[in-house]
Amino acid sequence: MTVPLWLPARARRRASFVGATLMAGTALVAPQKMSANTMQRDNSHVIVIGKPTSQTDPLTYLADSESYAKNGLITWDGNVRVWQGDHAMRADRVTYDRSTGILSAKGHVAVVEPDGSTTYADYVEFSHGMHDGIGSGIYIRMEDNAKLAGNGMRRTNGMLNDLTHAVYTACKICEKNPDLPPFWQFQAFDATQDVQHKRLEFDHAWLKMLGLPVFYFPFFSMTDPSVKRQSGFLMPGISPHDRYLGTYFTLPYFWAIDEHQDLTVRGLVSTKTGPELTAQYRNRLNFGAIDVTGGVAYDTHDESRYTNTFGDNVGSSNEYGIQGYVFGRGNFALNRNWQLGANINVASSANYMRDYRVPGYGQEMLNSNLFLEGYGVGSYLRFDGQAYQGLNQGVIRNSDLPWALPRLTYAFQGQPDMFGGRLSVKTTDFNLYRKNGINDQRGQVAIQWDRPFHNKLGQQFLLTARIDSMVYHATQAYQQPTYYMNAGGNHLVGQVQPTIALRMNWPFLRSFAKGHGSQILEPIAQIIAAPNTGNSQNRHLPNEDSLSYEFTDTTLFSLNRYLGTDRLDGGLRANVGIHQNWSWNGHAIDMLVGESFQQHIDHNRLPYSGLDHHLSDPVARLRVSPNQYVDVTARGRYNPWTHQFDYGEGLISTGVPMFRLTGGYVYAPVTPYYYYATDFRQNGPNAPYLVKTSEVTGGFSTHWRNYHASGFFRRSLSRKQFVANGGTIGYSNDCFGLDIMYIKQYTRIGGEQRNETILFNFTFKTIGTFGING
Repeated sequence: MTVPLWLPARARRRASFVGATLMAGTALVAPQKMSANTMQRDNSHVIVIGKPTSQTDPLTYLADSESYAKNGLITWDGNVRVWQGDHAMRADRVTYDRSTGILSAKGHVAVVEPDGSTTYADYVEFSHGMHDGIGSGIYIRMEDNAKLAGNGMRRTNGMLNDLTHAVYTACKICEKNPDLPPFWQFQAFDATQDVQHKRLEFDHAWLKMLGLPVFYFPFFSMTDPSVKRQSGFLMPGISPHDRYLGTYFTLPYFWAIDEHQDLTVRGLVSTKTGPELTAQYRNRLNFGAIDVTGGVAYDTHDESRYTNTFGDNVGSSNEYGIQGYVFGRGNFALNRNWQLGANINVASSANYMRDYRVPGYGQEMLNSNLFLEGYGVGSYLRFDGQAYQGLNQGVIRNSDLPWALPRLTYAFQGQPDMFGGRLSVKTTDFNLYRKNGINDQRGQVAIQWDRPFHNKLGQQFLLTARIDSMVYHATQAYQQPTYYMNAGGNHLVGQVQPTIALRMNWPFLRSFAKGHGSQILEPIAQIIAAPNTGNSQNRHLPNEDSLSYEFTDTTLFSLNRYLGTDRLDGGLRANVGIHQNWSWNGHAIDMLVGESFQQHIDHNRLPYSGLDHHLSDPVARLRVSPNQYVDVTARGRYNPWTHQFDYGEGLISTGVPMFRLTGGYVYAPVTPYYYYATDFRQNGPNAPYLVKTSEVTGGFSTHWRNYHASGFFRRSLSRKQFVANGGTIGYSNDCFGLDIMYIKQYTRIGGEQRNETILFNFTFKTIGTFGING
């Protein structure tokens, strides 16, 4: 017989011990004291056991000493180790009754269960191979530091452990004062540990916080901490007040169908409107994943009609009664290079999403698509279809939204060629359909060749040659989003624009602060030559992707400053700038200043664009991080002719790790070309939406020991009103978390403005999170 490896070293170092293996239905070898070195079995003494402790598994034991009584009791004393089947037990004294087959243990009893948990006790009695028994002073330690204790325990068939006067917690016990109550605990009259189904059930339980009772549960059931997924009811939710739901209650149920798929069903009952039923199905396959969420409700809110931006009356009987939504996505790998997928997002109405707090409400629209995409060496191909549903009826009409049926995107970047250059090709082609508005088809290709090189002076050059080409077939071009007068019927138009550019970066480097810092001074110059493409060249060309023009430090050296390719920068122009950077001991100051020189300005006569003259407005960016306490980033565009800023934004973050402040500001006198509003387009297709954007934001975050808090606000200075504000305050430790969140939004969507939202989130380790909405 060998010494088990799990025994403590002190047990293995003992000079002598006794041990044996008891086989069911056979004789017991009663060994004499043996040397740990010889370990020879003595077969000269044989005792027959009347009733074995198990009908199948042998019982093996180790002890410092053993004794036999005439009444059939065998007693093992001193550091006793007993194991049988999947159980292992340690105790100061173990007694075995040969006539009844009962194994008794007392004194520092510890039983290692088959699931890996450990049961400690003052006294236990086991039979049938430790599958049945009773005990007192029970303490069960489970995964995630969860602990279950009781005055007494009854074990049945190794599957159920019934405890009396039980307590349960996942909090750490104070080492200095273990008599102090844990941060939270369940204290129940009875508790049952279902080992087979991995459940814990409590009868007449109180949830106590810091030893004080806060909530009573006539019955409470939860999953064993060792289980990651199991069918059952999840934590319910309750809200005492909501503008559209009133007081409402939710109860979700989770069904673990198998190891790779599950279903969650949630019922909602409210006092102000009808009930709702939602469900989420998830399936993770070997070749992909499916995630579908849907809901159906009887919405009793009958909203009054109002007038939107277009002057239309909004409000319909279709926006109440039976309502629903479906949000689904799926991705499937066809092989190592190709995958097929879908994203479906459809709702019966925006008011339903608002009334029942459906995720996604507050967005401008819902997007759905089906796609097939493939990846190759340096290439990407995507073939998809797009559809949109507008949510904000105040500024969006669904009949104006396009359907892309279909759209093709392809991009390729080759390897360096024999001249040291690299060729890239990109195309985005589509067919757009609108119920109201222009219908068009586009074919577009952009081919670009880049050749970097440098000289002995350290100058780094990038030579670029590019050709943009496209062809459009359009009908009803006089409607949105083009709005060209007298442009009805079919139109076939196109454009081809070659562009050549040369960019030079000349970095100079020096060190300072005795080699601990470095400075970079980098002049940058670029010249771009292309045909002049003003309004006269593309006035009959539809504009689907270039509705805004951006001239900032980020686009100073861009070949095209439009966001798409339907409109292109043309003409002869040059861009210059100076980039500087100082870095020392982990701190940095980085800045860029530049301007653009252009020969033609007729195609850039957009107010506040910064390109109203041959010499553009200067643009700049500055980032200052002198130490770990301050970080400032600012950028802007200054008009020297009007002595005003045409654009500016900034962000500051300052403070210590315990407390941090953030602030931001953005200013733009022109709102980007807003796709859905039409009242500003009477003066032509390039008329801007002249509404100032001047907003300031701020916030803070702090944490101290187990406490944390944060807050934010966003205020429109141009409209003299807040856009949104809110904050969070909370507490967390090793087993508990509490967060109180407040959010107030002032934006009107669909003619309505939702009131404040207060959310209480309680997180109990090993139990779950539940919230209360205010």
